[in-house]
Amino acid sequence: MGATAGPVWGRAEQQDFRSRVRGTLLGVAVGDALGAPVDGMAPEEIRAAHGAEGIVDLAVAYGRRGAVTHLTQLTLFSVDGLIRAQVRRDTGAWHPPTDLHRAYLRWAATQRDWGPDERRKEDGWLAREEWLYARREPTRALLLGLGDDTMGTPETPKNPGERGPEAAARSAPFGLLVGWEPQLVAQLAVECAAQTHGHPTARLAAGAYALAVHGLARGESLDAAVQRALALLAARPGHPPVTDALQRALGAVRQGMPTPGRVAELAGAGTAEGLVAAAVYCALVGEDVRHGLRLAVNHGGPAAAAGALTGGLLGALHGETALPPAWLAELEGRPTILELADDFAMEMTQGPALHGPAGASPAWLARYPRA
Repeated sequence: MGATAGPVWGRAEQQDFRSRVRGTLLGVAVGDALGAPVDGMAPEEIRAAHGAEGIVDLAVAYGRRGAVTHLTQLTLFSVDGLIRAQVRRDTGAWHPPTDLHRAYLRWAATQRDWGPDERRKEDGWLAREEWLYARREPTRALLLGLGDDTMGTPETPKNPGERGPEAAARSAPFGLLVGWEPQLVAQLAVECAAQTHGHPTARLAAGAYALAVHGLARGESLDAAVQRALALLAARPGHPPVTDALQRALGAVRQGMPTPGRVAELAGAGTAEGLVAAAVYCALVGEDVRHGLRLAVNHGGPAAAAGALTGGLLGALHGETALPPAWLAELEGRPTILELADDFAMEMTQGPALHGPAGASPAWLARYPRA
Protein backbone atom coordinates (compact mmCIF):
# COMPACT_ATOMS: atom_id res chain seq x y z
CA MET A 1 0.00 0.00 0.00
CA GLY A 2 3.01 2.30 0.03
CA ALA A 3 2.13 3.68 -3.38
CA THR A 4 -1.18 5.00 -2.12
CA ALA A 5 0.51 7.84 -0.29
CA GLY A 6 1.85 9.23 -3.57
CA PRO A 7 0.13 11.35 -6.23
CA VAL A 8 -0.50 8.44 -8.61
CA TRP A 9 -2.65 5.43 -7.77
CA GLY A 10 -2.37 2.25 -9.81
CA ARG A 11 -5.50 0.23 -10.50
CA ALA A 12 -4.57 -2.54 -8.07
CA GLU A 13 -3.91 -0.03 -5.28
CA GLN A 14 -7.23 1.69 -5.94
CA GLN A 15 -9.11 -1.62 -5.79
CA ASP A 16 -7.38 -2.67 -2.59
CA PHE A 17 -8.06 0.70 -0.99
CA ARG A 18 -11.73 0.66 -1.96
CA SER A 19 -12.13 -2.82 -0.50
CA ARG A 20 -10.60 -1.68 2.77
CA VAL A 21 -12.79 1.46 2.89
CA ARG A 22 -15.90 -0.62 2.26
CA GLY A 23 -14.72 -3.20 4.77
CA THR A 24 -14.09 -0.58 7.44
CA LEU A 25 -17.46 1.16 7.15
CA LEU A 26 -19.46 -2.05 6.74
CA GLY A 27 -17.45 -3.60 9.58
CA VAL A 28 -18.31 -0.75 11.93
CA ALA A 29 -21.98 -1.05 11.00
CA VAL A 30 -22.28 -4.83 11.21
CA GLY A 31 -20.45 -4.91 14.56
CA ASP A 32 -22.73 -2.16 15.82
CA ALA A 33 -25.80 -4.07 14.62
CA LEU A 34 -24.66 -7.33 16.24
CA GLY A 35 -24.11 -5.59 19.57
CA ALA A 36 -27.19 -3.36 19.56
CA PRO A 37 -29.70 -5.95 20.89
CA VAL A 38 -27.51 -6.71 23.94
CA ASP A 39 -26.07 -3.26 24.55
CA GLY A 40 -25.69 -2.64 28.28
CA MET A 41 -26.82 -6.13 29.27
CA ALA A 42 -24.89 -8.19 31.82
CA PRO A 43 -23.39 -11.49 30.56
CA GLU A 44 -25.99 -13.58 32.41
CA GLU A 45 -28.79 -11.50 30.86
CA ILE A 46 -27.31 -12.05 27.39
CA ARG A 47 -27.17 -15.82 27.97
CA ALA A 48 -30.70 -15.89 29.33
CA ALA A 49 -31.99 -14.07 26.27
CA HIS A 50 -29.86 -15.72 23.57
CA GLY A 51 -28.61 -19.07 24.90
CA ALA A 52 -25.46 -20.43 26.48
CA GLU A 53 -23.14 -19.01 23.78
CA GLY A 54 -24.69 -15.56 24.01
CA ILE A 55 -25.69 -13.64 20.90
CA VAL A 56 -24.24 -15.34 17.82
CA ASP A 57 -26.38 -13.84 15.05
CA LEU A 58 -28.15 -10.59 14.25
CA ALA A 59 -31.20 -10.13 16.44
CA VAL A 60 -34.02 -7.62 16.67
CA ALA A 61 -33.23 -4.11 17.93
CA TYR A 62 -35.31 -1.01 17.25
CA GLY A 63 -37.97 -3.17 15.61
CA ARG A 64 -35.82 -4.99 13.04
CA ARG A 65 -32.84 -7.27 12.58
CA GLY A 66 -29.63 -5.57 11.51
CA ALA A 67 -30.49 -2.17 12.95
CA VAL A 68 -27.57 0.16 13.66
CA THR A 69 -27.15 2.73 16.41
CA HIS A 70 -25.98 6.33 16.56
CA LEU A 71 -22.40 5.01 16.37
CA THR A 72 -22.81 4.03 12.71
CA GLN A 73 -24.75 7.20 11.96
CA LEU A 74 -21.89 9.34 13.26
CA THR A 75 -19.25 7.28 11.49
CA LEU A 76 -21.02 7.99 8.19
CA PHE A 77 -21.10 11.71 8.95
CA SER A 78 -17.37 11.52 9.72
CA VAL A 79 -16.86 10.27 6.16
CA ASP A 80 -19.13 12.99 4.79
CA GLY A 81 -17.13 15.63 6.66
CA LEU A 82 -13.82 14.31 5.37
CA ILE A 83 -15.00 14.39 1.76
CA ARG A 84 -16.36 17.92 2.23
CA ALA A 85 -13.02 18.99 3.72
CA GLN A 86 -11.20 17.75 0.60
CA VAL A 87 -13.67 19.52 -1.67
CA ARG A 88 -13.39 22.78 0.25
CA ARG A 89 -9.60 22.64 0.09
CA ASP A 90 -9.81 24.08 -3.44
CA THR A 91 -11.21 27.29 -1.97
CA GLY A 92 -8.22 27.75 0.32
CA ALA A 93 -10.42 27.11 3.37
CA TRP A 94 -8.56 24.11 4.81
CA HIS A 95 -9.48 23.27 8.37
CA PRO A 96 -10.77 19.68 8.56
CA PRO A 97 -11.93 19.85 12.22
CA THR A 98 -14.35 22.62 11.23
CA ASP A 99 -15.68 20.56 8.32
CA LEU A 100 -16.11 17.56 10.63
CA HIS A 101 -17.92 19.73 13.15
CA ARG A 102 -20.33 20.91 10.47
CA ALA A 103 -20.93 17.29 9.51
CA TYR A 104 -21.64 16.34 13.12
CA LEU A 105 -24.07 19.25 13.40
CA ARG A 106 -25.87 17.84 10.35
CA TRP A 107 -26.12 14.55 12.26
CA ALA A 108 -27.42 16.40 15.34
CA ALA A 109 -30.17 17.88 13.15
CA THR A 110 -31.28 14.36 12.22
CA GLN A 111 -31.89 13.72 15.91
CA ARG A 112 -34.17 16.77 16.21
CA ASP A 113 -35.97 16.98 12.86
CA TRP A 114 -38.74 14.78 11.54
CA GLY A 115 -36.95 14.25 8.26
CA PRO A 116 -34.75 15.87 5.62
CA ASP A 117 -35.27 19.53 4.72
CA GLU A 118 -35.01 19.57 0.92
CA ARG A 119 -34.56 23.35 0.97
CA ARG A 120 -31.12 23.07 2.60
CA LYS A 121 -29.07 22.40 -0.53
CA GLU A 122 -25.84 22.93 1.44
CA ASP A 123 -26.59 19.74 3.41
CA GLY A 124 -25.50 17.48 0.55
CA TRP A 125 -26.93 14.03 -0.10
CA LEU A 126 -26.19 12.13 3.11
CA ALA A 127 -28.32 14.39 5.30
CA ARG A 128 -31.25 13.67 2.95
CA GLU A 129 -31.18 9.92 3.69
CA GLU A 130 -34.42 9.41 5.62
CA TRP A 131 -33.31 6.28 7.49
CA LEU A 132 -30.64 8.32 9.28
CA TYR A 133 -33.33 10.35 11.06
CA ALA A 134 -34.08 7.46 13.40
CA ARG A 135 -33.05 8.31 16.96
CA ARG A 136 -30.98 5.41 18.25
CA GLU A 137 -30.27 6.31 21.87
CA PRO A 138 -27.52 8.89 21.36
CA THR A 139 -25.69 9.60 24.59
CA ARG A 140 -26.15 12.81 26.55
CA ALA A 141 -22.53 13.75 25.83
CA LEU A 142 -23.19 13.67 22.08
CA LEU A 143 -26.37 15.73 22.27
CA LEU A 144 -24.80 18.28 24.62
CA GLY A 145 -21.54 18.52 22.71
CA LEU A 146 -23.39 19.17 19.45
CA GLY A 147 -26.27 21.09 21.01
CA ASP A 148 -25.06 24.47 19.76
CA ASP A 149 -22.76 25.81 17.05
CA THR A 150 -19.73 26.26 19.31
CA MET A 151 -16.98 23.81 18.38
CA GLY A 152 -15.09 22.07 21.15
CA THR A 153 -11.30 22.09 20.77
CA PRO A 154 -8.46 20.46 22.73
CA GLU A 155 -7.95 23.81 24.48
CA THR A 156 -11.65 24.30 25.27
CA PRO A 157 -13.27 20.86 24.89
CA LYS A 158 -16.94 20.05 25.22
CA ASN A 159 -17.81 17.76 28.16
CA PRO A 160 -14.28 17.84 29.67
CA GLY A 161 -15.05 14.97 32.05
CA GLU A 162 -16.52 12.60 29.45
CA ARG A 163 -14.54 9.37 28.94
CA GLY A 164 -17.05 7.30 26.96
CA PRO A 165 -16.17 5.38 23.76
CA GLU A 166 -18.48 7.20 21.33
CA ALA A 167 -15.85 9.58 19.92
CA ALA A 168 -13.43 6.73 19.32
CA ALA A 169 -16.20 4.68 17.69
CA ARG A 170 -16.77 7.34 15.01
CA SER A 171 -13.03 7.73 14.29
CA ALA A 172 -12.36 4.82 11.91
CA PRO A 173 -12.71 7.07 8.83
CA PHE A 174 -9.77 9.22 9.95
CA GLY A 175 -7.60 6.13 9.67
CA LEU A 176 -8.59 5.79 6.01
CA LEU A 177 -6.65 8.96 5.17
CA VAL A 178 -3.80 6.77 3.93
CA GLY A 179 -1.99 9.63 2.24
CA TRP A 180 -1.63 11.49 5.55
CA GLU A 181 1.23 11.10 7.96
CA PRO A 182 0.19 9.06 11.04
CA GLN A 183 0.73 11.90 13.51
CA LEU A 184 -1.66 14.13 11.50
CA VAL A 185 -4.29 11.38 11.47
CA ALA A 186 -4.01 11.07 15.24
CA GLN A 187 -4.20 14.84 15.71
CA LEU A 188 -7.36 15.12 13.61
CA ALA A 189 -9.04 12.33 15.58
CA VAL A 190 -8.04 13.97 18.87
CA GLU A 191 -9.32 17.38 17.80
CA CYS A 192 -12.62 15.99 16.55
CA ALA A 193 -13.12 13.92 19.71
CA ALA A 194 -12.88 17.14 21.74
CA GLN A 195 -16.12 18.28 20.11
CA THR A 196 -18.11 15.88 22.32
CA HIS A 197 -15.72 13.93 24.58
CA GLY A 198 -13.33 16.31 26.24
CA HIS A 199 -11.49 14.08 28.70
CA PRO A 200 -7.85 13.66 27.57
CA THR A 201 -8.13 9.88 27.76
CA ALA A 202 -11.19 9.77 25.48
CA ARG A 203 -9.44 12.05 22.99
CA LEU A 204 -6.22 10.03 22.96
CA ALA A 205 -8.17 6.77 22.66
CA ALA A 206 -9.81 8.16 19.52
CA GLY A 207 -6.36 9.03 18.19
CA ALA A 208 -5.05 5.56 19.02
CA TYR A 209 -7.96 3.88 17.25
CA ALA A 210 -7.55 6.04 14.16
CA LEU A 211 -3.84 5.17 14.09
CA ALA A 212 -4.61 1.45 14.26
CA VAL A 213 -7.04 1.71 11.33
CA HIS A 214 -4.51 3.85 9.44
CA GLY A 215 -1.84 1.17 9.72
CA LEU A 216 -4.26 -1.52 8.59
CA ALA A 217 -5.48 0.55 5.64
CA ARG A 218 -1.85 0.89 4.56
CA GLY A 219 -1.43 -2.88 4.62
CA GLU A 220 0.26 -3.39 8.00
CA SER A 221 -0.59 -6.17 10.43
CA LEU A 222 -2.72 -5.20 13.42
CA ASP A 223 0.15 -5.86 15.81
CA ALA A 224 2.43 -3.56 13.80
CA ALA A 225 -0.26 -0.89 13.57
CA VAL A 226 -0.80 -0.94 17.35
CA GLN A 227 2.95 -0.81 17.99
CA ARG A 228 3.19 2.26 15.78
CA ALA A 229 0.29 3.84 17.66
CA LEU A 230 2.01 3.15 20.98
CA ALA A 231 5.22 4.79 19.76
CA LEU A 232 3.41 7.92 18.57
CA LEU A 233 1.21 8.22 21.65
CA ALA A 234 4.22 7.97 23.97
CA ALA A 235 5.14 11.55 23.03
CA ARG A 236 1.75 12.94 24.08
CA PRO A 237 0.98 14.17 27.59
CA GLY A 238 -1.51 12.03 29.51
CA HIS A 239 -0.96 8.94 27.38
CA PRO A 240 -0.43 6.23 30.08
CA PRO A 241 -4.10 5.19 30.51
CA VAL A 242 -4.39 4.61 26.76
CA THR A 243 -0.99 3.06 26.12
CA ASP A 244 -1.27 0.87 29.22
CA ALA A 245 -4.67 -0.40 28.04
CA LEU A 246 -3.26 -1.22 24.59
CA GLN A 247 -0.27 -3.00 26.15
CA ARG A 248 -2.66 -5.09 28.26
CA ALA A 249 -4.57 -6.02 25.11
CA LEU A 250 -1.40 -7.18 23.37
CA GLY A 251 -0.35 -9.13 26.47
CA ALA A 252 -3.75 -10.80 26.82
CA VAL A 253 -3.34 -12.44 23.41
CA ARG A 254 -0.77 -14.80 24.96
CA GLN A 255 -2.89 -15.69 28.00
CA GLY A 256 -4.82 -18.67 26.68
CA MET A 257 -8.15 -19.16 24.96
CA PRO A 258 -10.13 -15.97 24.41
CA THR A 259 -13.23 -15.59 26.56
CA PRO A 260 -15.86 -12.89 27.13
CA GLY A 261 -14.46 -12.58 30.65
CA ARG A 262 -11.07 -11.55 29.32
CA VAL A 263 -12.75 -9.02 27.02
CA ALA A 264 -14.66 -7.65 30.02
CA GLU A 265 -11.42 -7.25 31.98
CA LEU A 266 -9.92 -5.20 29.17
CA ALA A 267 -13.08 -3.14 28.66
CA GLY A 268 -13.17 -2.27 32.36
CA ALA A 269 -15.74 0.41 33.15
CA GLY A 270 -16.61 0.94 29.50
CA THR A 271 -14.40 3.99 29.00
CA ALA A 272 -12.88 4.81 25.64
CA GLU A 273 -9.44 3.36 26.28
CA GLY A 274 -10.90 0.11 27.64
CA LEU A 275 -13.21 -0.39 24.68
CA VAL A 276 -10.45 0.35 22.15
CA ALA A 277 -8.19 -2.14 23.94
CA ALA A 278 -10.95 -4.77 23.97
CA ALA A 279 -11.54 -4.23 20.24
CA VAL A 280 -7.83 -4.64 19.49
CA TYR A 281 -7.81 -7.88 21.49
CA CYS A 282 -10.91 -9.28 19.76
CA ALA A 283 -9.53 -8.40 16.33
CA LEU A 284 -6.20 -10.06 17.16
CA VAL A 285 -7.56 -13.31 18.58
CA GLY A 286 -10.66 -13.75 16.41
CA GLU A 287 -10.45 -16.83 14.21
CA ASP A 288 -12.37 -14.87 11.57
CA VAL A 289 -14.54 -11.76 11.44
CA ARG A 290 -17.62 -13.55 12.79
CA HIS A 291 -15.75 -14.99 15.76
CA GLY A 292 -14.04 -11.69 16.58
CA LEU A 293 -17.32 -9.78 16.56
CA ARG A 294 -19.16 -12.37 18.65
CA LEU A 295 -16.37 -12.21 21.20
CA ALA A 296 -16.61 -8.41 21.32
CA VAL A 297 -20.35 -8.12 21.92
CA ASN A 298 -20.86 -10.86 24.54
CA HIS A 299 -18.68 -9.40 27.31
CA GLY A 300 -21.48 -7.42 28.99
CA GLY A 301 -21.37 -3.64 28.78
CA PRO A 302 -21.30 -1.29 25.78
CA ALA A 303 -21.75 -4.08 23.24
CA ALA A 304 -22.60 -1.82 20.28
CA ALA A 305 -19.44 0.25 20.76
CA ALA A 306 -17.31 -2.87 21.25
CA GLY A 307 -18.75 -4.40 18.10
CA ALA A 308 -18.36 -1.22 16.05
CA LEU A 309 -14.74 -0.69 17.12
CA THR A 310 -13.84 -4.34 16.47
CA GLY A 311 -15.66 -4.38 13.14
CA GLY A 312 -13.80 -1.31 11.93
CA LEU A 313 -10.45 -2.96 12.64
CA LEU A 314 -11.38 -6.28 11.05
CA GLY A 315 -12.88 -4.61 7.99
CA ALA A 316 -9.80 -2.45 7.45
CA LEU A 317 -7.57 -5.49 7.93
CA HIS A 318 -9.36 -7.95 5.64
CA GLY A 319 -11.51 -5.85 3.29
CA GLU A 320 -15.21 -6.17 2.55
CA THR A 321 -15.18 -9.75 1.24
CA ALA A 322 -14.23 -11.14 4.66
CA LEU A 323 -17.42 -9.85 6.31
CA PRO A 324 -20.25 -12.38 6.88
CA PRO A 325 -22.53 -12.11 3.82
CA ALA A 326 -25.67 -13.15 5.68
CA TRP A 327 -25.17 -10.31 8.15
CA LEU A 328 -24.52 -7.79 5.39
CA ALA A 329 -27.70 -8.90 3.63
CA GLU A 330 -29.78 -7.77 6.62
CA LEU A 331 -27.73 -4.70 7.53
CA GLU A 332 -29.70 -1.49 7.83
CA GLY A 333 -28.53 1.21 5.45
CA ARG A 334 -26.15 -0.99 3.45
CA PRO A 335 -26.80 0.79 0.12
CA THR A 336 -26.01 4.15 1.72
CA ILE A 337 -22.88 2.82 3.40
CA LEU A 338 -21.57 1.35 0.16
CA GLU A 339 -22.37 4.51 -1.79
CA LEU A 340 -20.58 6.67 0.74
CA ALA A 341 -17.59 4.29 0.91
CA ASP A 342 -17.19 4.38 -2.85
CA ASP A 343 -17.50 8.18 -2.89
CA PHE A 344 -14.78 8.43 -0.24
CA ALA A 345 -12.47 6.10 -2.15
CA MET A 346 -13.09 8.03 -5.37
CA GLU A 347 -12.44 11.38 -3.67
CA MET A 348 -9.20 10.17 -2.11
CA THR A 349 -7.88 8.61 -5.32
CA GLN A 350 -9.46 10.78 -8.04
CA GLY A 351 -10.20 14.07 -6.28
CA PRO A 352 -8.49 16.37 -8.80
CA ALA A 353 -10.62 14.92 -11.59
CA LEU A 354 -13.80 15.69 -9.61
CA HIS A 355 -12.96 19.21 -8.53
CA GLY A 356 -9.80 21.05 -9.39
CA PRO A 357 -8.15 23.71 -11.55
CA ALA A 358 -9.18 21.92 -14.75
CA GLY A 359 -12.86 22.00 -13.80
CA ALA A 360 -15.37 20.47 -11.44
CA SER A 361 -18.17 17.94 -11.65
CA PRO A 362 -21.47 19.74 -10.90
CA ALA A 363 -22.96 16.46 -9.68
CA TRP A 364 -20.10 15.98 -7.20
CA LEU A 365 -20.42 19.51 -5.84
CA ALA A 366 -24.16 18.98 -5.43
CA ARG A 367 -23.44 15.84 -3.38
CA TYR A 368 -20.67 17.50 -1.37
CA PRO A 369 -21.24 21.26 -1.47
CA ARG A 370 -18.40 23.64 -0.69
CA ALA A 371 -20.76 25.77 1.39
